Amino acid sequence: MAHRIVRLRTNYLENPLGLDDPQPRFSWALDSEEPGAKQTHYQITVGSTEGGSDFWDSGKVASEESKWIAYAGSVVPAKTRAFVKVQAWDGDTAYEPVSGFYETGPGTWDASWIGGILAGGPRTSVPPARVRKSFALDKPIKSARIYITALGLYDGTINGKRIGNWNLAPGWTHFGKRVRYQAFDVADSLQQGENLIEVDMGDGWYCGNLEWRGRQLYGDRPKLLAEVHVAHDDGSSTVIFTDDTWEHAFGPILEGDTISGEAHDARRSFEDWLPVKTFIHPEGMQVVPTDEPRIAVTEETQPIEVKQQGGRWLFDMGQNMVGHVRLKVDANAGRSMWMRFGEVLDDKGNLYIANLRNAKQTDYYACRGGTPEVWEPKFTFHGFRYVELNGHGGEPLPDAITGVVVHSDTERVGWFECSDPLINQLVKNIDWGWRGNSVDVPTDCPQRDERLGWTGDAQVFIRTATYIRDVNGFFAKYVQDLADAQTDKGSIPPTAPNTGAVGGDGGPAWSDAFMICPWWLYRSYGDVDVLAKHYDKYKFFIDYLGTTSKDFIRNHEEFEGFKGFGDWLSINAETTNDFIGTAYYAYCAEIMAKIAVVLGHSADEATYTKLYEDIKAAFNAKYVTADGKVSTGSQTSQVLALHFGLLPAELRGKAVEILVQDIEARGWKLSTGFVGSSYLPYALSKNGRSDVAYKLLHQKDWPSWLYAVTKGATTIWERWDGWTEENGFQDPGMNSFNHYAYGAVGEWLFSTVAGIDLDPEVPGFKKFRLAATPGGELTWANARFISPYGEIVSNWSLAGDELNWSVVVPPNATAVVSVPGGYRSVDGKSEAFEVGPGRYEFVAVK
Repeated sequence: MAHRIVRLRTNYLENPLGLDDPQPRFSWALDSEEPGAKQTHYQITVGSTEGGSDFWDSGKVASEESKWIAYAGSVVPAKTRAFVKVQAWDGDTAYEPVSGFYETGPGTWDASWIGGILAGGPRTSVPPARVRKSFALDKPIKSARIYITALGLYDGTINGKRIGNWNLAPGWTHFGKRVRYQAFDVADSLQQGENLIEVDMGDGWYCGNLEWRGRQLYGDRPKLLAEVHVAHDDGSSTVIFTDDTWEHAFGPILEGDTISGEAHDARRSFEDWLPVKTFIHPEGMQVVPTDEPRIAVTEETQPIEVKQQGGRWLFDMGQNMVGHVRLKVDANAGRSMWMRFGEVLDDKGNLYIANLRNAKQTDYYACRGGTPEVWEPKFTFHGFRYVELNGHGGEPLPDAITGVVVHSDTERVGWFECSDPLINQLVKNIDWGWRGNSVDVPTDCPQRDERLGWTGDAQVFIRTATYIRDVNGFFAKYVQDLADAQTDKGSIPPTAPNTGAVGGDGGPAWSDAFMICPWWLYRSYGDVDVLAKHYDKYKFFIDYLGTTSKDFIRNHEEFEGFKGFGDWLSINAETTNDFIGTAYYAYCAEIMAKIAVVLGHSADEATYTKLYEDIKAAFNAKYVTADGKVSTGSQTSQVLALHFGLLPAELRGKAVEILVQDIEARGWKLSTGFVGSSYLPYALSKNGRSDVAYKLLHQKDWPSWLYAVTKGATTIWERWDGWTEENGFQDPGMNSFNHYAYGAVGEWLFSTVAGIDLDPEVPGFKKFRLAATPGGELTWANARFISPYGEIVSNWSLAGDELNWSVVVPPNATAVVSVPGGYRSVDGKSEAFEVGPGRYEFVAVK
């Protein structure tokens, strides 16, 4: 049988360019069908040549570790390719080695920031500028790299060949503190002799519309920073960098805004080239490498239906998606067309755009005439299922509209299917909703004038995200955004990167994302770096929570600051802000104590453990009654107390009973909002009431997870009642039809229904739990999850009273298998037992 090493990563990426980390970390997985396959030794070499070890040779290390092994060699010089080779052994059996590389960044920058002469205003945009530079290379080219970034967006070419493979580069960060650069291999684009580099600059997140307050929240116009480093065959080098010798002009793109849309007049050309303006580097802003997945085109789609509506054409893409469209037309010069984008149709079958608020979401195109023209925008993205084409005239070409899906290119790692088609569609909606809301930051929605990185949404969904996509690098970047957004008081705003629109304190369940997200990254991937890097900032945040508390009650009556968003969009249920705040205060203190344990800070562990116990005692004294009612008795009140482990053991059963009674009284429906919904099925299934969790899962009337599915939804709605038969559309001021937070139920499907769950002590699925929970109306469920160690499978099916369960444990990992409750194994296995790598078949009966 073949034994090989796969999935070599440096930090979070495969073969990254422009890495400035002096101690990058290496990870890999094993691929072997041999039962019991594991790693007993490894060896890493890093050299200046393939197979070399002049930078580092770890020697043969006796260890099962294959994640986050830190480089411990000599300094790799700037602009250097370091070749990495990993070997591993299982006793005397050698795995087929794996090789890769990483390249260091430019070191210091000689380039200047450059831009155009036009800036626009808070409510007025200007055409994006193109900057260019001609240069000659008089020697043969050995290799070439471009290091490039922008305050705004860039999209460029060298001799007509596109630079890099990003869309909407360089993405969104807290521009007052950092901007990321990208590095690309451009050797194939250059030539000996004359060369031309041209770069279009868009407003992007830097100076375009970000939310309802208009443009220019970070700066007044786009700016570019770039260096091309060329190595020649004779050992010499040439560097071309942005400076005052570049020139700029304005051409076909008349507007390029992420929210408003893009306007393009194909009749226009670039004329009247002028010298660029140069700009001083913003004080306090770092130019840092990119360690996260790129924003990219990941899929293209075709309409499933095209209808004529008077002089308009309506294209149904069949899927609520995020990105843009490619337009193909055959029309006379000067014909002007415009495309409006929307998620749903109104009751008359027209495009519904009231929920976009002030976002235009409209692209314009003026034809040049002649042969069929193909155009797609560079500097915008939309949230839409439907495209309304205006001004076209006659019947569109068969391929007039192509949907182009754009988001952070995180690898798909999780799949779940079951016997219920509606639940299968729900899982698809969860993934599509996440894809559309992960354009470099976890946004709340991708269509209206509020595409912000809301913290509350991110923290309730992060565990689901880890099951469906490899989001380690994505969320590590978001944790950095949170750290950059932290105020001088220690508070965390409700959005990150923070635009300042909604204050400096997100309040309970929102600001707490700063503790929850990094903790679950560590638990899911075993990456200690995200804990250690911001440890002092986590402590600062916990200290801040203390200032919002009195006698360990957070957001108490006398507190004059922001008390929070509550259980956002709950249904006819009151859960008080001080209660939510105190529950989360305890949760954050508990997490902080656990982080201290991981990092070996024993004194801090004692401090935060005591804080947790003090908060827990205050919580019980204020909110918990002897009959198990918690605070107002709302579902979220009962759920938080149960899920955060805040109740004494003797009251848990009573608290669950009150929770179930409320659910039953509502016709087996939930009332939870953003805060309670993600924990609700766990509060039930972990306390002996999986039957009720399944009732909620199968519920088809609103409020429920499946209601939107029965109405044809292809993403998760913001509201349980975004549209209902009795009331029509909800408040258009807050009614997104692509809003991933309620998709957090996906975690429960993987961890509980399929039973693939983290070990309570060992992170990163090195050791994990397999504990399927058959129930409800399901007769089978299959889940496949590519963990950091390889593929985990849990497939179960029912045949009368018999349960057949097939599982796969990947190499170098172990699993604790638990026979499902109410069943007994026919082969006499105990209730829980440990297994090593391999494929196993279990049969159990009631």
